[in-house]
Amino acid sequence: MALSFHSHSIFLTTTQSQTSSNPNFLSFHHQHAPTTTFHYFPASKLTTHKLSAPTDTEKWRAKVSFFPAFLNKRKDAETLKEELLEAIAPLDRGADATAEDQQVVDQIARNLEKVSPIKETLKSNLLNGKWELIYTTSSSILQTQRPKFLRSSANYQAISLDTLRAQNMESWPFFNQVTADLTPLNARKVAVKFDYFKIAGLIPVKAPDSARGELEITYLDEEMRVSRGDKGNLFILKMVDPSYQVPA
Repeated sequence: MALSFHSHSIFLTTTQSQTSSNPNFLSFHHQHAPTTTFHYFPASKLTTHKLSAPTDTEKWRAKVSFFPAFLNKRKDAETLKEELLEAIAPLDRGADATAEDQQVVDQIARNLEKVSPIKETLKSNLLNGKWELIYTTSSSILQTQRPKFLRSSANYQAISLDTLRAQNMESWPFFNQVTADLTPLNARKVAVKFDYFKIAGLIPVKAPDSARGELEITYLDEEMRVSRGDKGNLFILKMVDPSYQVPA
């Protein structure tokens, strides 16, 4: 039980008879029985803590502190696409990417895949047309073993869902092409069987039977496509011609 009186405080307790030597309080008690002892503490020896309910401002600040983490988890596709384009812009389509750069791009791509507006990508007509490759981790496509002046300056991939055909195209200096048949494995993944290469876009060469792979379309909208290959490579493409048809 605590009682306060202006500048001094008195604490009322029940104790056994004893003598105190503490100079900061006085004890009053009877010699032979349990007594009520009054402890007198000067105000200079006390620290008073006042408890009060949190104000509206404090409650608001407590809630706001959770907002940044919440917003990071709920970024929309447009924001993530901007982050992705900014991350890959200086990387020469991936040819100049370090291992750390690849990790950063991959994480942004995974966040984007989670908010894909189209879940069953192989059922969407947005997949049709000609796409330009703007980033990949595939060293064979980037031709990083060659001098830069001998590397393809641009790479394209076209898909036609009505015929289940695909076509990969290189630009200057070689203009090589390859076409393939697609076999859906699920609503997002296809098996790829290459049939003909075209050297310089003109000379047809039959592809070996071992020229096979798989491709999963993990993000799709009108402007951007993210795909992952069976060898673990990441492909990021932008739409350049939605009306393009792959040759039969």
